[in-house]
Amino acid sequence: MDIAATTCSAKDLAVLLSSSNSTSSLAAATFLCSQFSNISSKLSDTTYAVDNTYLLFSAYLVFAMQLGFAMLCAGSVRAKNTMNIMLTNVLDAAAGAISYYLFGFAFAFGTPSNGFIGRHHSYFALSSYPERPGADFSFFLYQWAFAIAAAGITSGSIAERTQFVAYLIYSSFLTGFVYPTVSHWFWSTDGWASASRSDNNLLFGSGAIDFAGSGVVHMVGGIAGLWGALIEGPRIGRFDRLGRSVALRGHSASLVVLGTFLLWFGWYGFNPGSFLTILKRYEKSLPYYGQWSAVGRTAVTTTLAGCTSALTTLFSKRLLAGHWNVIDVCNGLLGGFAAITSGCAVVEPWAAIVCGFVASWVLIGFNLVAKKLKYDDPLEAAQLHGGCGAWGVIFTGLFATKRYVNEVYSGDGDRPYGLLMGGGGKLLAAQFVQIVVIIGWVSVTMGPLFYGLHKMNLLRISTEDEMAGMDMTRHGGFAYAYNDEDDVSVKPWGKVGATSQSSTPTPTLTA
Repeated sequence: MDIAATTCSAKDLAVLLSSSNSTSSLAAATFLCSQFSNISSKLSDTTYAVDNTYLLFSAYLVFAMQLGFAMLCAGSVRAKNTMNIMLTNVLDAAAGAISYYLFGFAFAFGTPSNGFIGRHHSYFALSSYPERPGADFSFFLYQWAFAIAAAGITSGSIAERTQFVAYLIYSSFLTGFVYPTVSHWFWSTDGWASASRSDNNLLFGSGAIDFAGSGVVHMVGGIAGLWGALIEGPRIGRFDRLGRSVALRGHSASLVVLGTFLLWFGWYGFNPGSFLTILKRYEKSLPYYGQWSAVGRTAVTTTLAGCTSALTTLFSKRLLAGHWNVIDVCNGLLGGFAAITSGCAVVEPWAAIVCGFVASWVLIGFNLVAKKLKYDDPLEAAQLHGGCGAWGVIFTGLFATKRYVNEVYSGDGDRPYGLLMGGGGKLLAAQFVQIVVIIGWVSVTMGPLFYGLHKMNLLRISTEDEMAGMDMTRHGGFAYAYNDEDDVSVKPWGKVGATSQSSTPTPTLTA
């Protein structure tokens, strides 16, 4: 029985307690009703406290992904740029916190608002937040952790050649305006394409389902990084005069693996945590079945997609390149995670395997295209987060199940669901709309920003600084005692205009 929903009437209860003294019966009934009211209130408080604690713990996990990003980025660049890339990851979090606090949170979730952008005054700088039931500071913290994840993705695409001031500018703009606007569209109850609109005026009767952000987070960060890397151009020595690819290997596979495992760990806050609450029952006829069950299922689908993508990448690259490469496997794993993030809560576990398998080939395919077009992304961020994120959005439109969609989004049983699951094409249409508008919005905001920084000579560092390494020229010294004699970018055959050699040894590190 739901005690919180039960009404206690002293007069009705007095009849059941009838005795020769009616006054005593009524007094006893009144006392019992007051006790039931106290129990109901305490249960409500306990539910809120448990849900809030769950959300805070999820926020801590998502924030821990920043350490994963830092380690992954550090291992993927050459040792002479380690301090630079680590500092940019710290600044993504720090600058992102201030910009999201001042503007971003209000643009994303300020309500009441219009369908395009949040605008309620109480959300700017959290001036009078929280002001309504169900809102608390834990929600702000969780959403901030998502915002800085998007900025961290972008930093990987433009690593090893970007001025420090450019990081500060783009990170603040992305977390304070570009990303919050997108999250408002798809996650706010007022967003024009949100699957959770409060007025049920849904896009194609469905809204776009992007549960934890394959589009909102990963595509936004990936497309922003794409424009930054395109406008900057490739690193010195990345392609020779004949256009052949020259590998500029990262200096530490150990850091890459460490970062990958930290990101994997954090993803259990990223995807399951996006339920925001855990104490919610779905069907009273099924004992022990509720949102806590969906949280567990979401963790399982996340795991299966990432692992399938990792294994597919392992064997595919073995066939294509002739060796087992741990860096490729780590990127494949992350590509699977980025893809499943959209539909993790609304698909069956077996479908997650399909998602991961295709995500691996999406990443491999985009990497081949990038090499053909002489596009240089040290962490494959645009291909991984942008490409696999887009596939994840489409995947949801194909494989979302009727039961899970209506449980997670509180439907009336008639919401559109996955095309291949018999739900028609309306959800898939909404998913394609999401992909198009994200690409368009990020392109018209971040593209001009990077181009403006380029024209003002604030984007790319000088050739001399790039050759020497930013740790020495911009940050006061190397992160390691470093010998750059084996660095391909300073070799005659590794520079632009060279005609031979297509691979590079790993830079030497000394104690």
